[in-house]
Amino acid sequence: MQYAQIVLPLNLKGSFTYKVPEEMISEIQPGMRVLVPFGGKKIYTGIVFELHDNIPENFVAKEIISMLDDQPILPQGQIDFWNWLSEYYLCSLGEIYRFAFPSSLKLESETYLKLKPGAIIDFENLDVNEMYLIQALEVRQLINLTDIEAFIPKKDIIKTINSLIDLQYIEIDEKIAEKYKAKEVAYVRINDEVLANQNLTDILLKLNRAKKQKDLFLLILEKQTENPDVPIKKSELFEDGYFGSSHFKPLADKGLVEEYFMQKDRIQSYEGEIEELEELSEQQKTAKAEIDEAFEEEKNVLLHGVTSSGKTHIYLEKIDECVRDGKNVLFLLPEISLTKQITQRLEKKYGRQLGFYHQKLTDFERVEVWRRIKQNDIRILIGTRNALFLPYQNLGLIIVDEEHDSAYRPREVSPYFNAKDASLVLGRLYKAGVILGSATPSVESYYSARKDKMKYIFLNERFGNVNLPEYELINFKEAQESKKVSGNFSLKLIEEIKKTVDEKNQAIVLHNRRGYSNVIECESCGYVNYCSNCDVVMTYHKAANEMKCHYCGQRASKPKTCPKCSSENLNERGVGVEQIHEEVSRLFPENEVDRMDVDSMRKKFAYEKLYEKIEDRETDIIVGTQMISKGLDFDHIELVTIPKADSLLYVQDFRAEERAYQLITQVSGRAGRVSGKGKILIQTFNPDHSVFQLIKMNNPAKIYKYILTERQKFHYPPFTKLIMIELKHRREDKADRASQFLGSILRKYLPEECVLGPERAPIAKLNNFYQFQIMLKLPRGKNYEKFKSMVLISLKEFDEITAYQSIKKDVFVDF
Repeated sequence: MQYAQIVLPLNLKGSFTYKVPEEMISEIQPGMRVLVPFGGKKIYTGIVFELHDNIPENFVAKEIISMLDDQPILPQGQIDFWNWLSEYYLCSLGEIYRFAFPSSLKLESETYLKLKPGAIIDFENLDVNEMYLIQALEVRQLINLTDIEAFIPKKDIIKTINSLIDLQYIEIDEKIAEKYKAKEVAYVRINDEVLANQNLTDILLKLNRAKKQKDLFLLILEKQTENPDVPIKKSELFEDGYFGSSHFKPLADKGLVEEYFMQKDRIQSYEGEIEELEELSEQQKTAKAEIDEAFEEEKNVLLHGVTSSGKTHIYLEKIDECVRDGKNVLFLLPEISLTKQITQRLEKKYGRQLGFYHQKLTDFERVEVWRRIKQNDIRILIGTRNALFLPYQNLGLIIVDEEHDSAYRPREVSPYFNAKDASLVLGRLYKAGVILGSATPSVESYYSARKDKMKYIFLNERFGNVNLPEYELINFKEAQESKKVSGNFSLKLIEEIKKTVDEKNQAIVLHNRRGYSNVIECESCGYVNYCSNCDVVMTYHKAANEMKCHYCGQRASKPKTCPKCSSENLNERGVGVEQIHEEVSRLFPENEVDRMDVDSMRKKFAYEKLYEKIEDRETDIIVGTQMISKGLDFDHIELVTIPKADSLLYVQDFRAEERAYQLITQVSGRAGRVSGKGKILIQTFNPDHSVFQLIKMNNPAKIYKYILTERQKFHYPPFTKLIMIELKHRREDKADRASQFLGSILRKYLPEECVLGPERAPIAKLNNFYQFQIMLKLPRGKNYEKFKSMVLISLKEFDEITAYQSIKKDVFVDF
């Protein structure tokens, strides 16, 4: 007797054991989707992870209802990858399944049943529920499980369905249950027989009375004669509104023209000219040779190249090489908005062999990409972190661009994992080479490469020997004392921006804080407007004239008077990017000033439109948040200014200095990419701060040495491993008690110095949930696995307390 371990799309630990029916034993394989009953009434699509002969001891295994695939939909490499993710990040396989699969490939209780064609039903042998179901199907050809609940008791539904499937009276309608449908496009043509058997003059004489029908017939004939190989789209005929279906239908009814359909990909692909790559510079050739050498030694690569050193160029060479060897490539980016320039270069070379996979695709588009990857139809896939889960066949190369970016490990999305580390493991499972590339690698990657776990390759000069930008620090305190300031800008900064735009070049102003001002405060009583769902002050957005919470999205109108003391003395405190934008527009009324932040880029194609404006030099000054530090590659940006640089450093986060360095360096990389005369002005109250001084020296090795020394001193990664456990509940006292209890269990198993907390989270209340945190600092190396198993035991002990089962628990490994 054979059993299968099935993973369900539910946030439950591990997999579930089901019995494989006799007739499926010869066909079932790991990686296939199957329909299984679960929890008495529901039906889910599970994935077979393992087949075995071990009879379960404490329960009777239910049977699999049916198989949904002829071939495994998930390759073995992906099964191993899911298992590793679940084990390493302490998350459930069900969570990974929910995240990884397009929802159209996961059937749930919306599964449809229908009568089996040609079945002869013997009503005498059916029980009452079975009769009800058959009668319902005779009336309504298709019924889903939710509808059945109306006339059959929930507990009997699965039994009734199984019984009728066994009797071969009904079957599952997979066509409808699989919600994905290929997109079909209507085309038209004139029947060959019409042209062969009828004289054209006779046809036109018949159509004399219907002028528009005649014109439409002649238009189709003209298109068909001019380009016999190009199908004529029906929608194109009706584009200008002159013809409509009322003219087309009579022609079709007379048998003169016919409509036919062809399947079409939902995702457009490039069909234009193909261009060759320009030659690599000497330094790039050396770097590429080192990458080849590392791959031969089965080592992954950290490509640390200063901004504009041509990392993309090296990627393109490696991609080309990999495709020529018959292998496929995965190119990961932190955000899909960064794809524009790399896409333009790859599309021209690979056309239809290039694919995309990211959050903005519709579900049907995702299924389409999934199928094309499965059929080995896509050679190069550009995607965000969810592209790691596609069913690759022969992956040869994984490139993780901007590997330091925090978008590779967002805390808000479940399951929590770091796409950069996950890609190294996926590469190992597929025996593919991995290149991590960045101008400012994360401290962990840099340390790992320096310890020789990866090959470290450094490109220290810009492509074409263009000079690196110059850094200059402006002491804002001194400028204030000598009255050389205007609002948030020193006169020196204003002068430099003016000089740049007068020379017909472009400038960037970076301020990484959304909104207009951080807070609206009452001068009389000190009242500030807090979000009712979260323990944070609401940010004022002047453009929309409203207060917004950046955590839960709550909005409120700006108060005209203080709600507490009715005073009208309401002041705006703190500076947001909208205020900086307003100030720059006021200082430079003659120039075009644009803003780039999440709020101004909400409209469809807003990013692309601004991109074109910058490219065509229609904008002079771009004010923005960290969005402008990523991926912009323009010829005429010569100046980058950071008017309030201190706000980047003073954040409650041990990575604050690393992030400040990365952001300043990334945004500085936008300047002087062609001229080599780029200039970066950092305005600060504290120019003697180590980070600013080290950035000014432009020596990455010294910066990493400084950060690593600081981290070692206080036992932070990469010298230790961090696990953050977050507990949430709507009642503060319950969340507090639960966190104290979990803290005491952890201290029972782990050394005292490893457990920090429990403590209120920096934002104590979020979305009406009170949050408490426990931070675990665990040693690296062999002891780590031992300690981690202790953490698992502690969490299991905590889960056994029924009073705390309503507590929401999140575990962040490698926090």
